[in-house]
Amino acid sequence: MDAITSSSFTSISPLIFDGDNYQVWAVRMEAYMEALDIWEAVEEDYEIPALPDNPTMAQIKAQKEKKTKKSKAKACLFAAVSFTIFTRIMTLRSAYEIWNYLKSEYEGDERIKGMRALNLIREFELQKMKETESIKEYSVRLLDIANQIRLLGSVFKDSRIVEKILVSVPEKFEASISALENTKDLTQITLAEILNALQAQEQRRAMRQEGAVEGALPAKHHENVRNNKKKKFFKKNQISTRESSTYNKAGVKKGSYPPCSHCNKQGHPPFKC
Repeated sequence: MDAITSSSFTSISPLIFDGDNYQVWAVRMEAYMEALDIWEAVEEDYEIPALPDNPTMAQIKAQKEKKTKKSKAKACLFAAVSFTIFTRIMTLRSAYEIWNYLKSEYEGDERIKGMRALNLIREFELQKMKETESIKEYSVRLLDIANQIRLLGSVFKDSRIVEKILVSVPEKFEASISALENTKDLTQITLAEILNALQAQEQRRAMRQEGAVEGALPAKHHENVRNNKKKKFFKKNQISTRESSTYNKAGVKKGSYPPCSHCNKQGHPPFKC
């Protein structure tokens, strides 16, 4: 890696390891340190030979490069762990020792890795798709468990994920699965194909439901308009009825009298005075 590329790459910070997801961190750190051309110092705990008498420029340069790689690898690992983990590795003298310590501490031996993989496989087998979950969300959940199993060194093929999806999705996807059975060999179908088929059905159903809702809205609006008109009509009739009931046939408001011819007061007919 040339100086310019190396300089621009080192501006990318490595993933900080805090004690969780060691396998993911280890894979990313290996790729990161390989890109910086310092992974050799992690893989091998090589000694830096002393320079001979009257060394050549090539020998001096080679020794300096080896020293620099070891120092960079150690510094890179120190920078890629949390403070708590740093306090556990700060006394180790080389990147080789640091890497092996972290591996034994957080990955465990083959027996422990096997037990972890077995627990994850059990967890995978227990998964069921929820009614409120989308195919994408469910597949991401399954892939996350599958990748954790793979990181532990166990073989876990995509065909197992396909089989799991086929037997664990809700009944609403039965039509798509039946169509696939009639057109393809399900033992050969890829994960991408099964996901695309089920997502397509999911999208069609969502579009139909959306169309049904949109169609129902104008009908509901027209019904509301009709109901409002009816309410206004009945209200107007009620007012007219109440108003008409307060007048007699002569058009005079009931209970309203001209001044009495006897006492000159209103509110009663003259014959009651």
